[in-house]
Amino acid sequence: MSILQMIFAVSMAAWFLSEFLYKNILKSGEADTKGKDRSTLNFLWIAIPFSIISAVIVSDYTKVPIAGGNRILYLGEAFILTGIVVRFIIIRSLGRYFTVDVTIRKDHVLKKEGFYRYLRHPSYSFSLLTSLGLGLYLNNWLSLVLAFLPPFIAFSYRIAIEEKTLIEQFGEEYLEYRKKTKKLIPFVY
Repeated sequence: MSILQMIFAVSMAAWFLSEFLYKNILKSGEADTKGKDRSTLNFLWIAIPFSIISAVIVSDYTKVPIAGGNRILYLGEAFILTGIVVRFIIIRSLGRYFTVDVTIRKDHVLKKEGFYRYLRHPSYSFSLLTSLGLGLYLNNWLSLVLAFLPPFIAFSYRIAIEEKTLIEQFGEEYLEYRKKTKKLIPFVY
């Protein structure tokens, strides 16, 4: 096993472990406004594992390379690591207001600084960067589509639900903030 393959295996384990811990530790509490999630968390927990497993299986059985050589593998692994680490930083920066289910915390404040100055959903952006990295690391066009598209669809659904909840909570303040920021890609989308 090469060093890159070992790093890939460790990063995939870290990705799974971090998401598992987020899901089990960062849930809404008793005092939080609940009932807003509309199963988006369940949808994500179906879409993301499905995308990972299917992308890996497809890469084992088909050869539709994105690029020749190993550079694509290094780029993919760099995206995976960046996605995991920056998502962790973003979650920490949001502090007690981050929950894995769509909810409004008591005394909730709309965060507009740091990554949130440019993106409304930066933790989703970097989760998707990790998925993109997986597809690139597997160096297979079909795997890239399977690694990225299901999580993108799941996050898009969640964003729609979450933004509706944020508009209900913050009204004009959120609408103004939304005009000045992008959803997932700075200055683009």
